[in-house]
Amino acid sequence: MYEAVLFDLDGTLADTAPDLGGTVNVLLREEGRPQQPLETLRPWVSQGVRGLLQAGFGIDSADPDYERLTQRFLDVYAKRLCAETRLFDGVPELLDALESMGLGWGIVTNKRMRFTDPLVELLDLAQRTPCVVSGDTTAAAKPSPLPVLHACTLLRCAPERTLYVGDDRRDIEAGRAAGCLTVAVSYGYLGDSGPLDTWGADLIINHPAELTAFLASRVGPK
Repeated sequence: MYEAVLFDLDGTLADTAPDLGGTVNVLLREEGRPQQPLETLRPWVSQGVRGLLQAGFGIDSADPDYERLTQRFLDVYAKRLCAETRLFDGVPELLDALESMGLGWGIVTNKRMRFTDPLVELLDLAQRTPCVVSGDTTAAAKPSPLPVLHACTLLRCAPERTLYVGDDRRDIEAGRAAGCLTVAVSYGYLGDSGPLDTWGADLIINHPAELTAFLASRVGPK
């Protein structure tokens, strides 16, 4: 029934919040401002630099310091991509299970390629999938369906036989627009996307093991 599973990266496959939040706190120290607890910053990770600067500094793109702080953020983060980032509990077992079932899997993220590719390498995932689609791989990022459709092309899978898994409303919108079955994860960052049950996902899971069980009941080992 299913051919492949696609995953968002930050907040779905990997807990990147410690390194992204840590980057915000580096900038706050440099600017002479008080640091923020990681739990305060964590929900903003899904919104990228824009959300994290808003959480840490209370600014948006109209602020005169926005571009300067954005560039500084990216420079600092590039040096600490995987200092504390780890795959979420249950993700390694889920990926093993997908491979044992003969299902392809890949990554579709809005993270820029300059960060995605080295991070995927550092997480020891690069050799396991031919499909890593970043926010600047296609002409538009999520919630556009273009990155998801491109990933399906790379994996040679039909969108209607593919699951897209994410922790943000934009993930679900992109997956649905591409024609995929969509899965929302409650353990992710969730951001400002509103209640999880309003996103229109086909399935909501609280732990990666639930997706393993869902697929095992429908696919089985190969």
